Amino acid sequence: MKTFSFSIPQNVIFGKGGLQELPQAAKKMQKKKALIISGPHLQKRGMVEKCRDALKAAEIESEAFTETEGNPGTETVEKAAEAYRKSGAEFIVAFGGGSPLDVAKAAGVLAVYGGRITDYEGGGKVPGPIMPVIAIPTTAGTGSEVTPFAVITDHSRNYKLSVSSSYLLPSCAILDPELIASVPEKTAAACGVDALVHALEAYLSLAASPFSDMFALKALQMIGSSLRAYVADRNREAEAMLLGSLFAGIAFSHARLGNVHAMSHPVSAYFNVPHGMANAVLLPTVVEYNEQAAQGKYYDIYRCVAEDSVSEKEFVPSMLVEALRLLNRELGIPLCLREAGVQEAYFDAMADDAMKSGNIAVNPRRTTKEDVLALYHKAY
Repeated sequence: MKTFSFSIPQNVIFGKGGLQELPQAAKKMQKKKALIISGPHLQKRGMVEKCRDALKAAEIESEAFTETEGNPGTETVEKAAEAYRKSGAEFIVAFGGGSPLDVAKAAGVLAVYGGRITDYEGGGKVPGPIMPVIAIPTTAGTGSEVTPFAVITDHSRNYKLSVSSSYLLPSCAILDPELIASVPEKTAAACGVDALVHALEAYLSLAASPFSDMFALKALQMIGSSLRAYVADRNREAEAMLLGSLFAGIAFSHARLGNVHAMSHPVSAYFNVPHGMANAVLLPTVVEYNEQAAQGKYYDIYRCVAEDSVSEKEFVPSMLVEALRLLNRELGIPLCLREAGVQEAYFDAMADDAMKSGNIAVNPRRTTKEDVLALYHKAY
């Protein structure tokens, strides 16, 4: 068995009504003022105000920055960092889907160390701790509440950059299934498949270990058995989806991902396709490409996501590919890149950007730029 290491330093609070634990979590920090970083839709629904009320109950002042968008850009990070500095806040409450959580982490870096977020692109460039962050996800998808990554779009070069550092890990995560019960159907589907892809790619990754496999496989089981019912009625299976997303986040924090994520980031950067949707569209094509390097794990995944059952002797890898295509159809996700609004003319530049991702190196099958181009064309 190869050598591996792991660390889970955060406090995680899970359960219905978990938002009510925010005052206690904030009190432990012994801070007096927070900046809530969220999005405009949660502001309109009065959810941000609920956060502020919870903090007020602990006699903690707060202000809110609610300008985060899907596929958030470097400019948004800079605005959020400036809002933090002006507010006089001492910690951040990241409240929302993956976008607000990523913006909160990235803004935390700039608020302490200055510069632009592009200065910290890659791994190991954050020089030290940022201010405390309490992460409260409102979607079951990114797992950002337990990952050391922040993914931000640099629109000047149509590129999704990643900042990676253990200093980005939120000090506390609060997971309340009631918060994901009113997510719109399309968002629930895209985010749910994103969580599924996190688990699947972590399970197949060349950097996988018994530790990451444990979380990845449990995440696959929970998400695979719950996703369809959750998208159909968000009051059902919300607990399983949120916990599965959490486990998938832990898994890929330790094992990284693969070609799906490497290729989906350019899709989102060039055409503003939601991240989860881009992953879902690419997933069957990449899984088919990786068949010959799956090392027997495809049957494990198939049993988690397929609605029918076959014995291991009857199983062939193409069954998993078809099961994933069927899942996309059932969830109303575009079946190809063309349907998602992607244009072939950009494939060469997109392939260049995909090859810059560290996820290519841990994909189970060796991948060249020519392979990525072929996969884009096949998925088109």
